[in-house]
Amino acid sequence: MKVYVCPACGLVYDEAAGLPEHGIPAGTPWAQVPASWRCPECNVGKQDFVPMDR
Repeated sequence: MKVYVCPACGLVYDEAAGLPEHGIPAGTPWAQVPASWRCPECNVGKQDFVPMDR
């Protein structure tokens, strides 16, 4: 599973963990997160998140 990070605020989206508190269940691949989804911390669009090396 991959990890993505918001370049503006540093919020981490880990596919294994999801963001259940924001409606994205654990195990949700990034490709299945809706294109309209925005960072819950700073409102940056999904398209701006970048892959992060573990």
